[in-house]
Amino acid sequence: MLQADRNTISFLLGQIANSVRSARLLLVLVVGLMSLAPLSVRADISLTFGTYAADKPTVTVRKYRPFLSFLADRMSERLGEKVIIKMQIAKEYEEGIRQLAEGEVDFARFGPASYVMVKRANPSVSIVAMESKKGEKRFKGVIVVHRDSPLQSLEELKGMTFAFGDELSTVGRYLSQAELLNAGISGADLHSFAYLGRHDLVGEAVGANKYSAGALKESTYKKLVAKGVPIRVLMSFDNVTKPWLASAGLDARILQAMRDVMLASQNEEIVQRVSKNGFLAGEDTDYDLIRDAIEQSRSF
Repeated sequence: MLQADRNTISFLLGQIANSVRSARLLLVLVVGLMSLAPLSVRADISLTFGTYAADKPTVTVRKYRPFLSFLADRMSERLGEKVIIKMQIAKEYEEGIRQLAEGEVDFARFGPASYVMVKRANPSVSIVAMESKKGEKRFKGVIVVHRDSPLQSLEELKGMTFAFGDELSTVGRYLSQAELLNAGISGADLHSFAYLGRHDLVGEAVGANKYSAGALKESTYKKLVAKGVPIRVLMSFDNVTKPWLASAGLDARILQAMRDVMLASQNEEIVQRVSKNGFLAGEDTDYDLIRDAIEQSRSF
């Protein structure tokens, strides 16, 4: 009887020991899982920046990467979470507009005409900020001719050939067509015209005497002249600076952090060094000039 009791006690003690070991093992597993939990639950904020190749794609990447890196670092500080920004460059204007309208990219930098288009496609797209040009919201587009061309006015372009940029380009189409119409020249009055896509291609084609004149942004014109492309300005016209835009689905907290960084006065010198001229607060009405040009160009 005593031996049986001892056996029972030994059995029970063994079970208890096993239970304690199991409990310890369970505790170790729980602690281990808890230590891993922050890594699996806390994810970096990953954003995709979208634009289209108005210039060569390699030029576009070099142009944006320094500022996007700066923006990610400053947003990380404000949000207390690491922000990672990837780039997605659309080959065509239309594709870039669709990507932002449908939320395939989180934010983007567009030309003014593309902003008007994407706003029509998705009214919930919002302006983060507008680029500044020496503290202003306006800058210049140009119509150029060959350096040795005898042409001195737009009116003389009747019967000539003309090179436009992309069919959705602000300078490369809408504003330049509005200027031609104001000079009494429609598409029917030209010998022929074509859409070449990028601004640099327009300038190079005019410099090679493939077209009598063409429209491009002033900054590209200056770069081409510096490279030796033989073109000169026939006339210049006002354009509105480019907007940086947020998709409809971008979290409001992230949008505000982005806007704070881009517009913060204490960051002004750094922002201007990275993005050349800094940023200004923007409103939808700032782009009414572009809306008017788009409507006017329908008569071209």
